[in-house]
Amino acid sequence: MDMRVKICGLSRPEDVDCAARAGAAYVGFVFFKRSPRNVDIDTARALAGAVPPGVAKVALTVDADDALLDAIVAAVPLDMLQLHGKETPARVAEVKARFGLPVMKAVGIAGAEDLAALDAHMNVADQILVDAKAPKGAALPGGNGLAFDWRLIAGRRWPKPWMLAGGLTAENVAEAGRLTGARQVDVSSGVETAPGLKDERMIARFISAARGE
Repeated sequence: MDMRVKICGLSRPEDVDCAARAGAAYVGFVFFKRSPRNVDIDTARALAGAVPPGVAKVALTVDADDALLDAIVAAVPLDMLQLHGKETPARVAEVKARFGLPVMKAVGIAGAEDLAALDAHMNVADQILVDAKAPKGAALPGGNGLAFDWRLIAGRRWPKPWMLAGGLTAENVAEAGRLTGARQVDVSSGVETAPGLKDERMIARFISAARGE
C-alpha cells in the first residue's frame, strides 16, 4: 500500500531519528504552549536540522499571529506550515503569500455539517488535514486520540492532496485507509505511551501497518 505517514508532535532527537528510519514521509513539530508536545524554537531548530533529506519538516501552529510565524520560519528549516486552529481561508491565503511555503490546513470533522469547510479550504490550502473535531471545551484542537465517523468521507475525492488524522493507531490505520481512500495519514497520540511521549516500537508498528507490511 502506497501510504505516506506523518509522525506529529516530535520533541526528542531519538524520536525524529526513529520516525525517519521507520520510513515517515513527514515529521511535525508543535508550536502551541498548551500542548504536551509543544517545543520551543531552539529545540525545533535542532530537531529539524537532524531530519534527513526527503523527509518533510512541518511546523504546526494554532491561530498563530505573524510575529510567531515570522520567528519560527526565520529560525527553523521547514518544508510546510500546518495551521490547526480556526484560521479562515483568507488567513490561509495570507500565510501562503507571506512565507512562500506550502500550507496544510486542518479541518475538524464531527458530522456532515462540517464537510463544507473542507471544500472552502481546499481552494486555498496546498494540502488538507481531515481530523476529528475536538470536543467542546477541549484544551487542544487536535492530538486528542479521537476518531470521527470515516464513512462521512468514504468515496469522496478532492483536487488537492489530503491527509487523514484522528484516533489512528497501528490497529486501525489500514482499515481507515481502505474505508476513506486516504493515501496519507497523520498520527500523534497513537504512537505514544503518555501524552507527548513517543514510543519507538509504536512508531515502527504504525508505519508498517499503514503500508500493509
